[in-house]
Amino acid sequence: MSTVEKIIKLKKESGLTTKELSVKSGIPIGTLNKILSSKTKSVKSETLYNLASAFGVDVSEFMLNKATSGNNTDDFDYGYVRVATKTLDIKIGNLKFNAEIIKNAIKYLYGKRVNVAVFPELALTGYTLSDLFYQDAVITQTEIFLTEIVDFSANYDMLFFVGCPLKNCGKIYNTAVAVYKGEILGVVPKTYIPNYNEFYERRVFHPAEDTNSEIIIAGKSYPFGNKLIFYCANKPYISVAAEICEDLWTANSPSVSHAENGANIIVNLSASDEVIGKAEYRRNLVTMQSAKLVCAYAYSDAGTYESNTDLVFSAHNIIAENGKVLTESEPFGSGEAIADVDVKLIEYERSKILNYDFKPKDYLKIPFGKNLKSDGVLRSYEKTPFIPTDERELFKRTELILNIQANALAKRLATINAKKVVVGVSGGLDSTLALIASCYAVDKAKMGRKDVLAVTMPCFGTSERTRRNSHILAEALGVSIKEIDITETVLSHFKDIGQSVDDKDVTYENAQARERTQVIMDIANKNGGIVVGTGDLSELALGWATYNGDHMSMYGINASIPKTLIRFIVKQVALNSSEKLKSVLLDILDTPVSPELIPAKDGEEISQKTEDIVGPYILHDFFIYHFVRNGFAPSKIYYIAKRTFDGDFTADEIYKWLKIFIKRFFTQQFKRSCVPDGVKVGSVALSPRGDWRMPSDASYALWLEDLESVSR
Repeated sequence: MSTVEKIIKLKKESGLTTKELSVKSGIPIGTLNKILSSKTKSVKSETLYNLASAFGVDVSEFMLNKATSGNNTDDFDYGYVRVATKTLDIKIGNLKFNAEIIKNAIKYLYGKRVNVAVFPELALTGYTLSDLFYQDAVITQTEIFLTEIVDFSANYDMLFFVGCPLKNCGKIYNTAVAVYKGEILGVVPKTYIPNYNEFYERRVFHPAEDTNSEIIIAGKSYPFGNKLIFYCANKPYISVAAEICEDLWTANSPSVSHAENGANIIVNLSASDEVIGKAEYRRNLVTMQSAKLVCAYAYSDAGTYESNTDLVFSAHNIIAENGKVLTESEPFGSGEAIADVDVKLIEYERSKILNYDFKPKDYLKIPFGKNLKSDGVLRSYEKTPFIPTDERELFKRTELILNIQANALAKRLATINAKKVVVGVSGGLDSTLALIASCYAVDKAKMGRKDVLAVTMPCFGTSERTRRNSHILAEALGVSIKEIDITETVLSHFKDIGQSVDDKDVTYENAQARERTQVIMDIANKNGGIVVGTGDLSELALGWATYNGDHMSMYGINASIPKTLIRFIVKQVALNSSEKLKSVLLDILDTPVSPELIPAKDGEEISQKTEDIVGPYILHDFFIYHFVRNGFAPSKIYYIAKRTFDGDFTADEIYKWLKIFIKRFFTQQFKRSCVPDGVKVGSVALSPRGDWRMPSDASYALWLEDLESVSR
């Protein structure tokens, strides 16, 4: 059962109306309606916590945890780290009060199983103290109450960063103090001190020096500088660094150097005032920094507690990962954002993308958390990761994909001076999209629709439904249509090689596929044309194609589009087409996926259904995305798939089809090693000349052992 389905179930059990739930949870009715109508597939962690409180259940009801996963592996082994940004309702200059607020927040966040937390800039004192920062009482009290906070944290297994004004060598610094279980790990001073427009920090604060040094706090010496990285002792791939507010907004942010030197979680203690348009700019800045640095970026903003003499602060907290906002608190909202970041995914991406010769700098790397543990995963995943969750975005994506296909094919037609485009049509999804994209291509190439030749080649397994739809589709698109029954040709071939027509083996099936390829290749030659392939990404991954049959073409236009996405593209085209085209496309969408190589029942009902043989494409596309795009181990894919598809498939079914996926992905690489040219459309592609290079004889033993290691 998905997170949204659990929310719907709990609402039904509670008997609450949507309006009552809105009042009780503090969530706007519009947001609830989107969730309850399943228009929102991914629910923010802040919303989940509010819903859990309203329903009177623990937030673990929405989590993937050890009890439900059937896997005793520490969640850290999969790379999940819970990160929190929290704005505090403090009082400017009341350090005693603020220290209590911070301690309560530490206890609160620890209860939410947070591993890394960050509070706003100068949270202990308030950011807008101005010249009062000079006062000795402020500096003295800062050390006293910082020490109190540090001592309080001894029982809390959580790394956190608190903003404080601290004096070092007679200069006042705006700092982020890193604390873990009763110990100060280090102090990071702000590097770039703004002194323009409404900001005049340089009046008080000194910028960070170029090199690390030490600072004395309450009689003890601690590392001091902007070249500090804090790594988890028992999970060293968890690596955290800090910068402060303006540091992010500059051309040469310290976080760039942090990332170059291994930090994969960047925290930012900020006090960013709110003005028109700034929230969107801030969100884009955080998002792009996480993308550029391939990291998780946690931005903690000051709130309305700050002085409103001339400014107001909105508590706009954001957590982004590798170019995607995982969660955020809306401006003037709760001021709390909690998300599970995947540092192993970040490390996987970095191993590919950040393969440059960076010059390491003189960083001090400080360990923390010898016993740091994780308990439950709040992060959710989309069932269809290739498909946008926003329905409005889906139409734009459809048009973009068709334009990518069309422009690529149009260029190829012009380059080889092709006169015709030949597409083998079967009445199925893949050939339908290939035919639609070919129409787009000839339109762009200023050719006529009749220059697209759709060829349907019925044989033993062709149903009347798919044969009929092939003709209707071609007519609706205005392309040429030619039917060539290959039954007699295949029977003659069977006679030549001694194949019995009663033996429905692989030869029986593949002979038909190869004959179809020969026919359309020869038609293309005869007409000065090019054969456009119909095979898709899902079939390439599984090797669900006949070698040198439907596996081969002169240009593979669907090669990087998975089956689930093809279905949505065809649906979008249908919904925006004339009645005749819409009707046939909807019927094609309703037709079971099949190669139609085994005789149909009574000539109409398809007897050979692909998903009964190799498994559901919604699962395989999920596996493909996380195996190829994210580099997840099979055990991790199984781990996340069980929750994502809870209620749709049993754990045993997921395990069964994932095992089949692993075996087929490895054993069928030889087909991918010689695929024809085909345009890359999305972030996942399997061309041996581009995204995926793999030996055809690689063993799958290691990956299968990893899957078999999970508890079931």
